[in-house]
Amino acid sequence: MKKILVIGKNWPEPNTTAAGYRMIQLLEVFQEDGYEIHFACAAVKSEYSVDLNLLQITEKSIVLNDTSFNKYVKELSPEIVLFDRFMTEEQYGWRVRENSPRSLHILDTEDLHFLRKAREEAFKKNQSVDLFGEAAMREIAAIHRCDLSIIISSVEYQLLLNSFHLPESKLVYVPFLYRSTDSKKIDKSSPTYQERSNFIMIGNSLHAPNYDAILYVKNTIWPLIRKKLPTVEIHIYGAYQNEKIHQLDNRAEGFLIKGYAQKAIDTLQQYRILVAPLRFGAGLKGKIFDAMQSSTPVAMSTIASEGMFKDALVYGFVEDDLHKFAQECVDLYQTERDWDRISKTNINLLQENYLYPAFAKALLLKISNLVLNQRLPVDQNNFFDRMLNYHSYSRYKYLSKWIHSKEQQV
Repeated sequence: MKKILVIGKNWPEPNTTAAGYRMIQLLEVFQEDGYEIHFACAAVKSEYSVDLNLLQITEKSIVLNDTSFNKYVKELSPEIVLFDRFMTEEQYGWRVRENSPRSLHILDTEDLHFLRKAREEAFKKNQSVDLFGEAAMREIAAIHRCDLSIIISSVEYQLLLNSFHLPESKLVYVPFLYRSTDSKKIDKSSPTYQERSNFIMIGNSLHAPNYDAILYVKNTIWPLIRKKLPTVEIHIYGAYQNEKIHQLDNRAEGFLIKGYAQKAIDTLQQYRILVAPLRFGAGLKGKIFDAMQSSTPVAMSTIASEGMFKDALVYGFVEDDLHKFAQECVDLYQTERDWDRISKTNINLLQENYLYPAFAKALLLKISNLVLNQRLPVDQNNFFDRMLNYHSYSRYKYLSKWIHSKEQQV
């Protein structure tokens, strides 16, 4: 049986983060293609971490900057090693290359971290976005070192091709994945306009774009909506809601902190509109994908909608002006005909943008081609990548050995 080792930055939390949800989907793709899956991680599990053993996936706790990983990966000798985020590739890529030299290296970027960080910095400093900083150097180098990188957003895919001139052979676009068999289940379970009430925000509250959006709504958008809809409430859900979040709870203002939603789609189905005015960020937004599956129209910013839809047809509306945003929320909330029209477009949007078979097939085909190419002789065309591996891995290798040596002396 084919073996794949996934090295995670964190243990997957599919019910709290889009990254965790996305990782479980990728594991399903490999599992359905007949892979024996091993998931290794140096992080401590949280109360939200999924038990991968229940999914017939072998879990392995590993130690960062420790030679025990060398023996582990050498004995496992997987056909593929998938790194969850570029930081994981930096830490373990050189060890994999030394101890399992025939393994293919695949990077799942989750989102482009350098893009999210650049946008956040630009937003906070009120300046233009600088894509070409240190974070970009590290992440782009990791993409070059790997045989293939999985990109979740079509916008980010084009950015890598056009701004960083990465070869298409090194990239594969795989967004969130939707199975068409779920369509009937969505139709049957979705409450009507009249059966729903109030607005909702949802998302991991420790994630900086989500926290900023909560404050933005609380201080600017919600007072405008509440003025016109004085009995309507907005409910804020998310894992890791700390004291700073709980202090925002105000029943008199109709701004209520509700805590962790165990089943996001079921929770979303209770509400008329998901509010997502993100002001910075990257990747695809799991909350919008969940909203489509719960037939809940979305009030979103340009950043929130980025990469989620192919054309002008979106699931709700996109607006960046806060006054217009608030007014469109009020209008959509009160207009049953418009709400019904938008709500019922969800199945088509899911099938047009996220259909499982097409993207799973594209990923597996790319991998099959890489396996075939492994048998070809090395030529000058990959000299750049080999040179980059040589210099980069030397840096991470000796940094790791220095850290290990220091820890042994303590």
